Amino acid sequence: MTAVFGGALLMLAAWLVEVLFGYPDWLYRRIRHPVVWLGALIDGLDRTLNRPALGHAPRYVLGMAATVSTVALAACAGVAISALLPSSAAGFWAEAVIASSLICSRSLYVHIAAVSGSLTAGDLTGARAAVAHVVGRETAELPSAGVARAALESLAESTSDGVVAPLFWGVVFGLPGLAAYKAVNTLDSMIGHREA
Repeated sequence: MTAVFGGALLMLAAWLVEVLFGYPDWLYRRIRHPVVWLGALIDGLDRTLNRPALGHAPRYVLGMAATVSTVALAACAGVAISALLPSSAAGFWAEAVIASSLICSRSLYVHIAAVSGSLTAGDLTGARAAVAHVVGRETAELPSAGVARAALESLAESTSDGVVAPLFWGVVFGLPGLAAYKAVNTLDSMIGHREA
């Protein structure tokens, strides 16, 4: 079996697990989520290494080092997990369950369905509240069309960032590629944009 075929089977299984079960609330309450762990690491590195007193050049070098280190750590975690799991059906499904935590099609569906349901019911206040969970802009004054547009824009971007790209990198490089991609994506979300 080629590596890409094996990666494709793994990602198909991971996506199936994610669509059917999502990331359980009880597990989130107990250990949080892998992306939350990445976010905490990135936030700590940013606060430590991105102090204005350091000057531009050192901050640039430290930022690049933090970025490379974060992505490498995520990829190494993926390699370690893959290596530690047995080469069996149980190991395959365990890896698929772990990989499923880095895909977000179910939660994306749930959030967008809440917006759609509120709009369909004529509940603009509820739709504004629901869309506020998936966009970074102010939603309190959006008209119905603005709420729908914001939800569709978020759906398009999040489908790319949270479903298509993770599956692609998982197919090509397995769990290490999927984990590395999520690190890059989380870095982009947290520190990749200049603040206004």
